[in-house]
Amino acid sequence: MKKKDNFHDYNIHLKGFARKLRNNSTKAEIRIWSHLLRAKKMKGYPFLRQRPILQYIADFYCKDLKLVIEIDGWTHEDEEVKKKDAIRQEALEKAGYRVLRFTDAEVFHQLEDVRCRIADWIQIFERDLTSP
Repeated sequence: MKKKDNFHDYNIHLKGFARKLRNNSTKAEIRIWSHLLRAKKMKGYPFLRQRPILQYIADFYCKDLKLVIEIDGWTHEDEEVKKKDAIRQEALEKAGYRVLRFTDAEVFHQLEDVRCRIADWIQIFERDLTSP
């Protein structure tokens, strides 16, 4: 019997908090969701918003790619928050996830660059799947 990929990393205890975050998304999260990730717009891959993984809540997550996308607002400029982000990213990567980070400014002023970075990452992922 095949085990569901990554299901073991889903943290049901954070489900309520994740729902609250989804209902109170930042403007940058709404923008990237509606323009790039919603309805399989990104090369046909489904993304979820505010997904509990391990002891964290990923802003966006694609199970098929094992890809987490984080949107960092101004609070992420604080040194303590940067340290927590690094710990979080290390834990996610150690569990086999890849993390792409974008700032609010990138989402608002360079959305096409954000789209290209995600699409390029997906292209490399797909190429690596088919390489011997």
